[in-house]
Amino acid sequence: MVRLSPPLWMLEPPAGRLTKGLWLSFFVLALCSTAFVFGQTRQEGAASVSVIQEMIDRAPDGAELVIPPGTYVGNLKIEKSITLDGQNSVTIDANGTGTVIQLFSNNVTLRNMRLVNSGEDHNAEDAGIQIRGSGNVIKDVVIENTLFGMTLEKSDNNVIRRNKISSRPRDLGLRGDALKLWYSNGNKVEDNEVVNSRDIVLWYSRNNHLTGNSSSGGRYGLHFMYAVDNLVENNRFFDNSVGVSLMYSVGDVVRNNYIAKSTGATGTCVSLKEASGVTIENNDILYCATGIYLDLSPFEPGTKDIITGNRISYNDIAISFLNDWRDNVFKDNILRSNMTEVVVFGGGGAHKNEWDGNAWESYEGFDRDKDGIGDTPQRLYNYAGLVWMEVPNTRFFKDTPVLEVLDFLDRLAPFSEPRLLLEDKRPLMNKGKASRS
Repeated sequence: MVRLSPPLWMLEPPAGRLTKGLWLSFFVLALCSTAFVFGQTRQEGAASVSVIQEMIDRAPDGAELVIPPGTYVGNLKIEKSITLDGQNSVTIDANGTGTVIQLFSNNVTLRNMRLVNSGEDHNAEDAGIQIRGSGNVIKDVVIENTLFGMTLEKSDNNVIRRNKISSRPRDLGLRGDALKLWYSNGNKVEDNEVVNSRDIVLWYSRNNHLTGNSSSGGRYGLHFMYAVDNLVENNRFFDNSVGVSLMYSVGDVVRNNYIAKSTGATGTCVSLKEASGVTIENNDILYCATGIYLDLSPFEPGTKDIITGNRISYNDIAISFLNDWRDNVFKDNILRSNMTEVVVFGGGGAHKNEWDGNAWESYEGFDRDKDGIGDTPQRLYNYAGLVWMEVPNTRFFKDTPVLEVLDFLDRLAPFSEPRLLLEDKRPLMNKGKASRS
C-alpha cells in the first residue's frame, strides 16, 4: 500500500496574506488532487509501471528480468535488448491510454504476461504491443480489451508465438486488427489464438510464415494486401465474415488450412482479388455462402493461380467467378454437397481455365475400366433458367421452389441453347476425403 506524507509547505503556513481558512482550502484541494491521482492504484492494489521501467532502464543489454507478481498501471517502453518474463503472474494495464508496451529495439523477448486496456486512438494504433524492431520474440502473452493487438512496422524476422488476442467489444469495423504487419518481412506467426478482433492483416509484407493459428469472430480471418510469397499453413479460420482474402498479392501459398463458416449471406471462405501466382492447396473449405471467389485473378500476365487438392463442400456456391476470366488451374479438388458448383456472374463461362481430375457431385458418368476416372468428361452448362447468375437482384430467390422448378424445366427442355461453363475431361470418381477437424 502506498503511503504519502504531505510536504513541508503544507505543514507550515507561509507568512503574509494567507488566512488560516484560505490555507485550509489549499490543503484540502491538494489532498483531493493527490487522492485523484493515486486513488485508482491504491484502490486496486496496483503499482505504477514505473517500477518495471526502472528495472529496464537500469539493466544492461542482454539482461533477463523477472517482473514481481502483480498488476502495474501505465505504459511501458523498451529500447534495449532484454528478456522480460512475467511468469504468468503479471498484468500491465494501460488504463485506457496509449499502447501498453512500445517495443523499439531488436532482440527483445517478452513472455508470460497479460496486457490490457489500451487507448482508443486509431490514428496512433493504440495496441497491446507496438513492435518497431527485428529479431524479437513475443510468446505466451495474453492481450485483452485493447484496440489493436500487435502492430509491426518495418520489423523483420520476429517470432509471434502462442499468444491470445481479443479486442474491445466494439462494432466489427471499429475494432483494431489483432495482428498487423506493415512492410515487415520474414516473421513467424505461430500457434496464436485470435478471438473477436478485426483482421490479421499483412500490408506490403513478404516471406512471412503463418502456421498453427486460430482466428474466429472477426472480419477477415486473414487479409493480405500487396503481400508477396507468404506461407499460410495448418491454421483454422472460422466464424469470420471472410476466411482468407488475398488482394493484389503475388506468390502466396495457402495450404492445409481449415476455412469454414464465414458468416452472413455473402460470407466467403477464400477470396482472390487481382491475386497472381498464388497456390490454394489441400484446404478444407466448408459451410460458406461462397467457397472460393475469384475477381480478376490471376491479374499479372503470364501467371497462373493453382487451386488443387481442396475439399470444397457444404457451400451455397462452391466456386464463383466475378466474370469470364482465365488462367486458373483447378485440379484434384472435391466438390461435394454444394448447392451450386460453379457460377460465372455477368455472363460468359469458366472454360478458359484448366479443369482436371476434380470430383464432381453432379457427375453422372461411369467408370467401366475402374481406373478412378470417369469415362466421359464432366460438363457444366449455364441454362437460361439460372437467371440469378445474370440478374443479381434475383439471387434473393435462389433455391426457392419457383426458380428450382424453372431450372428443372429448362434442363428437361431448354428454352434456348445452354452455354458451356466448363469441361473437366478427367473427372475423379472417388468423392471421399478425410476431414481435418
